[in-house]
Amino acid sequence: MGFLHRFTLLCGMFLLCLGQAQAAGTEKDDSKAAIALLEKALAYYHQNGDKALAAFSRQGEFVDKDRYVFVLDTKGVMLASGGPSSALIGRDVSQVLGPDLQKAFKDALKVPEGNGIQQAEYRWQNWNDGKVERKHVYYQRVGQRILAVGYYLPRASAEQAMALLNKAATDLAKDEKGTLTAINSLKGGYLQDDLYVFVVDLDTQRYVAHGTNLRLINTDFSKIVDPEGKPVGEPILALMGQQDYGEYEYRWKNPVTGKVENKHAYLKKVGHFLVAVGYYSP
Repeated sequence: MGFLHRFTLLCGMFLLCLGQAQAAGTEKDDSKAAIALLEKALAYYHQNGDKALAAFSRQGEFVDKDRYVFVLDTKGVMLASGGPSSALIGRDVSQVLGPDLQKAFKDALKVPEGNGIQQAEYRWQNWNDGKVERKHVYYQRVGQRILAVGYYLPRASAEQAMALLNKAATDLAKDEKGTLTAINSLKGGYLQDDLYVFVVDLDTQRYVAHGTNLRLINTDFSKIVDPEGKPVGEPILALMGQQDYGEYEYRWKNPVTGKVENKHAYLKKVGHFLVAVGYYSP
């Protein structure tokens, strides 16, 4: 293995660890804030009982940015919410929940009251952007009530991006046609929230697959620029003309948040294809 290749791999490992640390730090802050809000709601509920439900449903002290308190009874009826689910107050939501949320709800009912705060993950509409995103929720059962607070996970981690790149590269090496078709049809797990795969034919320098924008198929990758006009495709092609693995940072629109954000792309050659997956940071 040459010095340049070893150096590239070492840099990649360092940046991967740095990206993981940044993502972990942000999520850790969100997690702490969600737990703190839930603990505050639990204390208030213990003092006021069901009279607290009205306070939980107002835009006040129990709403913190996109974090809010919501309460269900053990039959699945929504009793209070400071977020978009307030429209469901008074309704039995247990039968209209998605499979992942139904499982989380059933698991919550199995937890004895004295077991403290529990946690789960599911998908729910973010009231800031109207999109369905991953949500991590903390909850605790108090008698026949389940009090909960969650936070959204709109950005995947560096580790998840690398895992998706490796999956796509392995699949492409085994089944070229099937993998390209699956990426373009948004099937096969190649689109995961804000993570997606794109593939460029290095012989023609044209896109042959893209996980979110089919209009790019057959377009010239070397002409691709960021929203401010800075070249993206050309420097990536130059980089991968010298090595089999690389990384590149640029500005690009996050398909989940809809905003232009910093993107760190992992790049890998598979035969005459360039396979890429990137993760975003605000």
